[in-house]
Amino acid sequence: MLRGGLAASAALAVPALSGAAPAQALGGRPGAAWGVQVGDVTDRGGTVWVRADRPARMVVETSATDSFRKVQRRRGPLLGPGTDYTGTVRLHGLPPGEQVHYRVVLEDADDPRRSGEPVEGTFRTAPGRRGDVRFVWSGDVAGQGWGINPDRGGYRVYDEMQRLDPDFFLHSGDTVYADGPLSTQVTLPDGSVWRNLVTEEKAKVAETLAEYRGNFRYNLLDENVRRFNAQVPIVVQWDDHEVVNNWYPGEILTDERYTERRADVLAARARRAFAEYFPVPTLRSDGAGRIYRRVSYGPLLDVFVLDMRTYRNANSDGLAPDDVHGVLGREQLAWLKRELQRSRAEWKVIASDMPLGLVVPDGTDVEAVAQGDPGAPLGRELQIAELLRHIKQRGITGTVWLTADVHHTSAQHYDPARAGFKDFAPFWEFVTGPLHAGAFPGSALDGTFGPERVFLKAPEAANVAPSQGFQFYGEVEIDGGSRELTVRLREEGGAVLFTKVLRPGLVGQ
Repeated sequence: MLRGGLAASAALAVPALSGAAPAQALGGRPGAAWGVQVGDVTDRGGTVWVRADRPARMVVETSATDSFRKVQRRRGPLLGPGTDYTGTVRLHGLPPGEQVHYRVVLEDADDPRRSGEPVEGTFRTAPGRRGDVRFVWSGDVAGQGWGINPDRGGYRVYDEMQRLDPDFFLHSGDTVYADGPLSTQVTLPDGSVWRNLVTEEKAKVAETLAEYRGNFRYNLLDENVRRFNAQVPIVVQWDDHEVVNNWYPGEILTDERYTERRADVLAARARRAFAEYFPVPTLRSDGAGRIYRRVSYGPLLDVFVLDMRTYRNANSDGLAPDDVHGVLGREQLAWLKRELQRSRAEWKVIASDMPLGLVVPDGTDVEAVAQGDPGAPLGRELQIAELLRHIKQRGITGTVWLTADVHHTSAQHYDPARAGFKDFAPFWEFVTGPLHAGAFPGSALDGTFGPERVFLKAPEAANVAPSQGFQFYGEVEIDGGSRELTVRLREEGGAVLFTKVLRPGLVGQ
C-alpha cells in the first residue's frame, strides 16, 4: 500500500506495490511491470533479469535489430514465490561489440499459450578487439530519509546517466537502505517540504525476508530506474545498508528498532533478496555463491568487484599489530591477487565498496580501512598493504580504484614518497556518490598509503537533501586507439567537476 496519500500515478508510472497475488486472484496474462535488466555483460553474453506478477515461465528472445524479425529463443525458469517471482537467464554465444536487442516474454505457468506483453531492452556486448569503452559508476540510493519524490520526477539522475549511453553501470553498493525507513514528508531547512513515496516495507527497518524484498522493489517503482535498466547493463556490489548500517559478521545489534538483532540472520535474508533482485551470475537466487568476481569487458578492461562486508572482522579501533581476516578475508584476498596477476587487460579497475585512505568512523571504532594513524599499517591496513605490495612485486600495471560510500566526491593520488608504508607503486582512487541520498562533508585522510587529495566537493553540513545538490556520479572512458583512461567526476545536472587522464604503462602519473 502507499502511505501519505500519494497517488500511485503521481508524476511516476508505478507498478503494483504489493508482492505477487495468488494466481487465482489475478485475471488476464502475466505481467512484468518491474521492468528488465541485464548484468555482467561480457563479449559473448550477459544475464537477463525479470520479475513476474504471478507464477510464469520466463522466456528470453534476442535479435540483432529492434524489429525482432529473426530471434533466438531461450526458455528460462518457472518464476514463483520461492524467488519472489524473480528469475534470470544467462545468454551465451552473442557477437562481440554489437548492440543486442532482447525481450522477455512471460508465459502462463498453466497454459504456455497465454503470455504477457513482451518487455524489451537492449545492451552492447563488450568489444572482442581493442575498442572504446565507457561506463558510469556511483552508489547510495534512497538513503538518510530521501526516497522517491514525485514532485521532482523521482530519481532524475538515472535519466541523466542514461543519456550518456554508457556501456554499463558499476553500482558501488548501498543499492538500498534497508535500515532507513521513509516518512511521507520531510521539512527542509528553508521551510520547503520534501515528499516521499512510501510503501509498507519502507515504513520500518527491514528484518524479514519479505521486508528486504520490498526494499529492493522500492527503487524499481521509479520510472527513471526502469528505463535506465532496460538500456544500461549493471555490475553490482553491496555494502552495509543492504543489511544494516556498519554491520559485520557476528555482530549483535543494540538498535532498539530491531526485534531480530543478530546481524548474521539479517544479512542472510538481505543477501537472498539481493540475489533475487540483481542479475549476478556468481550468486544463486537463494543467496549462495559469492559477490566478489571479475567482469571482463574486452581486452582493455577488467573490473574486479570486491566484497568488503561479508568476510571482514569486527569493527575496532584499527590499531591491532596483526590482522588475520582484514576487510576482505583471506580467501578473497588470495583470489584478488591471483586474478590481478592473471589479467591481461590494459586497465584493471578495482571496484571497492569502501575507500582506502579516507577515515570512515563507526562511533569510536573504524568502519573502513583507514583509522587516522599515518604511520605503518595497522588493523585492516595490513591486508591492503599486503595487496599493494603484491601488485608492485608482480609488476601488475593499470590498477585504478573506484568507490563510493562516503557521500561526497573526491580524487586521491597515493604515493609511497608521502606514505608511512613504502612498498607499493603509486595509484589513483576516485570517489563518487551519493546517487540519491543525503550528502556529507569530506572525510579526513590517513597518511599510511600517502594519499594526496587533488579534488573534493562536499557540503559543509551533514545529510544535505538531494534537492539541495551534492549528488554525484563518475564516468570512465577508455580510448581504443590511445588506450588512455579518462575519469570524469560529475554532479547531477551534468557538470563535469574534475577530469583526470591516465596513460597506459606509466607509474605515478
